[in-house]
Amino acid sequence: MKKTLAFALLCFSAIVFAQKPIFTSAKIKSATVYSNSAELLQSASVTLPMGTSEIVIKNVADYINENTVQIGAPANVTILSVQFTRNFISEYEIDESNPMIKKVRDSIVLIEKEMGKIANEKVSYSKTMELLDKNQNVAGENSGLNVAELIKLVDYYRAKRNELSNSVDVLIEKEKKLKDILSKLNSKLELNTQKQEKTSQGKLVLQVMTDVASSVNLDINYLTNNASWSPFYDLRADNINSPINLIYKAKVVQNTGIDWKKVKLTLSSGNPNQNNTAPILQAWFLRFGYPRTYGFDDGEVQLNEVVVTGYKASKKNKAETSISNYTTINENQLNVSFDIDIPYDILSNGKAHSVALKDLKLPATYKYYAVPKVEKEAFLLAEINDYSKFNLLPGEANIIFEGMYVGKTMINPNQTSDTLNLSMGRDKKIAIKREKIADKSGTKFLSSYKEQTFTYDITVKNNKKEAIEMVLKDQYPISTDKEISIELLDNGKAKVNTETGILTWDVKLGTGETKKFRISYKIKYPKDKIIDNL
Repeated sequence: MKKTLAFALLCFSAIVFAQKPIFTSAKIKSATVYSNSAELLQSASVTLPMGTSEIVIKNVADYINENTVQIGAPANVTILSVQFTRNFISEYEIDESNPMIKKVRDSIVLIEKEMGKIANEKVSYSKTMELLDKNQNVAGENSGLNVAELIKLVDYYRAKRNELSNSVDVLIEKEKKLKDILSKLNSKLELNTQKQEKTSQGKLVLQVMTDVASSVNLDINYLTNNASWSPFYDLRADNINSPINLIYKAKVVQNTGIDWKKVKLTLSSGNPNQNNTAPILQAWFLRFGYPRTYGFDDGEVQLNEVVVTGYKASKKNKAETSISNYTTINENQLNVSFDIDIPYDILSNGKAHSVALKDLKLPATYKYYAVPKVEKEAFLLAEINDYSKFNLLPGEANIIFEGMYVGKTMINPNQTSDTLNLSMGRDKKIAIKREKIADKSGTKFLSSYKEQTFTYDITVKNNKKEAIEMVLKDQYPISTDKEISIELLDNGKAKVNTETGILTWDVKLGTGETKKFRISYKIKYPKDKIIDNL
């Protein structure tokens, strides 16, 4: 028993003084978020002894591009190597490969066996005392005993009872000592969850060398792919005579394994993961091959639908009006970045966090736009000139017009036009009708040809309290086959694009005014053929 205790205490002392790496935890300082990754800047403090040391830096991202890791250290510290791992044993975890750990586990097994023996002996002594207690009335039941025999029996009972009680007390004392040792040994084999904060699985392992013992600060910079951002907007306008108040926002998502608390954010339109190798042209050799067939889809004119709802929009947050004072836009040679001075908390939960960037006043010219062949409703468009100076990026936008949320639209500044058209939604107060005129339409058969005539009337009425300007569009078909001839009979005084067949009217409507436009065209083609998209 004494040997077992001595062995356990020896292992306990050895595990206390075993040599371990130097552990430290990194704190995040700033994050530059790209469309599909993030560059994180963290710092860590560590006290180094003279010579070579191994540093384990916790609380870094779960996944790191090792090629991008940069460590900043004082001049007296030399970084020998840097490795990223997700499997390093922390200072709170048990290294089962350590021989001393195995010895401690063996000691625990021996102590548990001794405690099992003690428990068995205690049960045996207890049962013996119960048996004695049950037979203490033997004198009353056996009246044949004389006084001398009775005294002898009582003395035996008292002596035996005391002996058994003392033996149990000794066992209890031994058991208590073994429990204390067992508790100390087990404490070295358990995770100290009270001390250990919730951190990521990722760790950086550094081999460093220094000529003098000192406390140093390390700067850690690396790229991780588990983060992204995308722009979105709020478009607000009080009426068609006011500028557009554009709230430039961002949805930031990160699942790096570490929470970004009070971090300085920079959002960049760049992509550090893209291939930056300039293309090289090779010789172009022609060769014969087999003919290939292609399938074509019939193209149709489509408008991005704006979903109309009817709830009242909340008033603009006062904080949004001053957000521009805290965001700096840097237009670089290859990208645009937004430096935000307000610290943000972005949790590692994969959920979108809204970040306000800029509050812009966009001078706008409003007009209505309608294509009744596709949609029999008018859309309000806001024209923004010289929009490139606002550094807009493609994204979804919420539309709030005249204090009402009217739906969503898309902003796409990647176009060659000098004017950006923003769709502000549908206006129900403008009535539009496009109907086919039956007595002006019909089909004729001429020998081997079929001739079809189509005539439409387009009626537009302004039911608003103010005059409006509208761009109205329609179309007639264009022939791609010499056997199909098309003649525009009536263009309704529209501007005609003969290459596309698009008809455009610039319409001005006063309050309550109605205007009508007629278009008519004739198509002639062989009567034994069918035009399937007429």
